[in-house]
Amino acid sequence: MTPADLSRTVLHAVRRAVDEDAVRAPVPARVRVERTRPGGSGDYACAVALQLAGPAALPAREVAALLRDRVAGTPGIGRVEITGPGFLNFTLDASAGATGAACVRQVLEQGLRYGWGAECAGQLHQLHHRREVRAAVVAGTVMKLLRAQGARGRTTCEGAADPDWERLGVTVDAHGRPPVPPVETRPVPAGATAAELLERLGADATRWGLLRPAGHDRADLGEALLVQGEANPLFLVRYAHSRARALSREAERLGFTAGYDQDVDAPSLHAALADHPGVLASAARHQAPDRLARHLETVAHAFFDLHDTCPPLPVGDEKPSAAHRSRLALAEAAGTVLAGGLSLLGISAPEHL
Repeated sequence: MTPADLSRTVLHAVRRAVDEDAVRAPVPARVRVERTRPGGSGDYACAVALQLAGPAALPAREVAALLRDRVAGTPGIGRVEITGPGFLNFTLDASAGATGAACVRQVLEQGLRYGWGAECAGQLHQLHHRREVRAAVVAGTVMKLLRAQGARGRTTCEGAADPDWERLGVTVDAHGRPPVPPVETRPVPAGATAAELLERLGADATRWGLLRPAGHDRADLGEALLVQGEANPLFLVRYAHSRARALSREAERLGFTAGYDQDVDAPSLHAALADHPGVLASAARHQAPDRLARHLETVAHAFFDLHDTCPPLPVGDEKPSAAHRSRLALAEAAGTVLAGGLSLLGISAPEHL
């Protein structure tokens, strides 16, 4: 793990802490790590907790503990300590390759169900929502997340379901006014009905536009959702998936297949894949599908980092090697996580884009 990799890993932990509302502070553009000074602890040190403490109105050591919990266990990091007023000190782990390989193999073995668990096993949920398109889409998606974590339940609506909801993948088990509070979401602007959104954006972009923001935030349902470029997060996620599938097809044409034979220096992608089960559990527990959407963006960015710095396919006169097989396995694992996450959000993951 390089200092740049470690910096990205800590920045990812900061984003997670802010997304989960554990730290209320602006996310810095970058996180600086530096070699530990003589007499210090570990290989690298970082002062980001001190930077966040003021805006977050928390003691720096408390912020550091929140970040340590989100960094601990990342492939490539052996130990995380808090020293002084709130410095994070990292000791790197030379045996990280085995951990990364185990995660990749687990993803490829479990397929689209990687990350499904028993977080909500035995729970029975009834999600009631208003007769409004965003509330209906969010409630239906939350129910899918809960069921992926072992829960059972049904969704109910205050009135009869809008017939156009079915085209958005929404089903309602019953309607009426049961004694449960409705799912809280900020409604879409007046006039943005399911029929209007489907005609203007299509089902996939509509669902992403409704699910990507947190429930209390305004849903951005503009034409930017249709932009075919990496500035559009939906395009980025779906393109990363289709690119991963294309790599597999091209590797097959070249006569080799994926296999994690040696370590790949891609800590950000290893960390994102390892985070996936926790993200699914958190999204179900907090009834917040936006957490999954943001995580898929993280996976997509990390996939393209791998794609650009450690090409999974031979270049020029290169012959396929163990390194290429391992990179391809990691790329396929990323594609699998993206496809599984999109499926839970009710969004298609095309093979070609």
